[in-house]
Amino acid sequence: MAQTDILLTKQPAPQTVPPCELPAKEYDVARNTGAYTSSGLATAGFRTAKYLLEEWFQNCYARYHQAFADRDQSERQRHESQQLASETQALAQRTQQDSTRRVGQRLQDMHGWKSELQREVEALVAETDLLLAQKQRLERALDATEVPFSIATDNLQCRERRQHPNLVRDCVETELLKEAELIRNIQELLKRTIMQAVSQIRLNREHKETCEMDWSDKVEAYNIDETCGRHHSQSTQVQAHPHSTAFQESASTPETWAKFTQDNLCRAQRERLASANLRVLVDCILRDTSEDLRLQCDAVNLAFGSRCEELEDARHKLQQHLHKTLREITDQEHNVAALKQAIKDKEAPLRVAQTRLYLRSRRPNVELCRDAAQFRLVSEVEELNMSLAALREKLLEAEQSLRNLEDTHMSLEKDITAMTNSLFIDRQKCMAHRTRYPTILQLAGYQ
Repeated sequence: MAQTDILLTKQPAPQTVPPCELPAKEYDVARNTGAYTSSGLATAGFRTAKYLLEEWFQNCYARYHQAFADRDQSERQRHESQQLASETQALAQRTQQDSTRRVGQRLQDMHGWKSELQREVEALVAETDLLLAQKQRLERALDATEVPFSIATDNLQCRERRQHPNLVRDCVETELLKEAELIRNIQELLKRTIMQAVSQIRLNREHKETCEMDWSDKVEAYNIDETCGRHHSQSTQVQAHPHSTAFQESASTPETWAKFTQDNLCRAQRERLASANLRVLVDCILRDTSEDLRLQCDAVNLAFGSRCEELEDARHKLQQHLHKTLREITDQEHNVAALKQAIKDKEAPLRVAQTRLYLRSRRPNVELCRDAAQFRLVSEVEELNMSLAALREKLLEAEQSLRNLEDTHMSLEKDITAMTNSLFIDRQKCMAHRTRYPTILQLAGYQ
């Protein structure tokens, strides 16, 4: 009981021990060899468990200090642990909030680029549709040029059937050749423009697909980041992925990421601008070609009209000359008949004079006298012969003139027939065929 009282009445160790590691204390165990020890022969060979009272107090004090030190260290560690836990909790919350904020900023950036890509895709689709419409106009215009070309070639072939001497290289043929050459050049131009439009449409679609792929990747990434932004510490769909912090070699930087999309947009905008410029060029080409074709068509029609007027005037003049020639032929025939009658009328007096000279040449002897009657009969025969020679010469001239008139008559009839044939070809064949010439709207590809 005395030892118990001592333990209860002993003052506890002070509470101001500095928080430091205490050195291990070594104790020397006192041996029971003093005057009041129980060592002796009676205890020889036995180990005693009894310590001195001082040693017992020292041991208790050591236990007090060790318990206080352990408790203080535990409290300090517990405080530090609580502080560390609260700091790490706050740090984790701040880090998560910052990550969420950065994910939100990333979502805004992706939404902006995604919207730009979507607008560019829609613009490319609209531009491609407009260019397709222009391409269809070009194809319709190219098909419409087949009719003018067939008309021009048919006109040239029909006019090859003109008869001599109307088979000439006149202004109509010159304009028709110009028209055929113009149509061939326009067809080549339209074919080249169609090929250029097809190539531009292909480029538009390629860049549209590139923008769509970029947009699709951004939509997928946006959905992923949006899902990441909704995750928090209380989410039930989160899992541990220890190796997710490793950077992938193919990962891009924000600069290369933005540059990739910006390059796609720049290329798409460049092709869209080129497509718009090509549409303007197509409009100019179709407008110019349709106007050129219509102007050339008007020039050909004007040449046809002028040539038909010339042919009509020439035919009218030929018909007048033919009418006069026919009247002259009639008059000349009457003249020939009159000359023949005059020659016939001179033959009887000539026979009378010749008969008189013949009979008087049979006068006998001296009666065969060259008297005045004889001289007059001789002169009469000479005059009649001269008159007959003149009449026969004039008859030959009249007959030759009549033949010339008949030849002229045949030539005039042939020329009139040829001109009538030329007028028929130009008016009934060529100009009637040219009424099927396409309108300017058809040549411009609108119909």
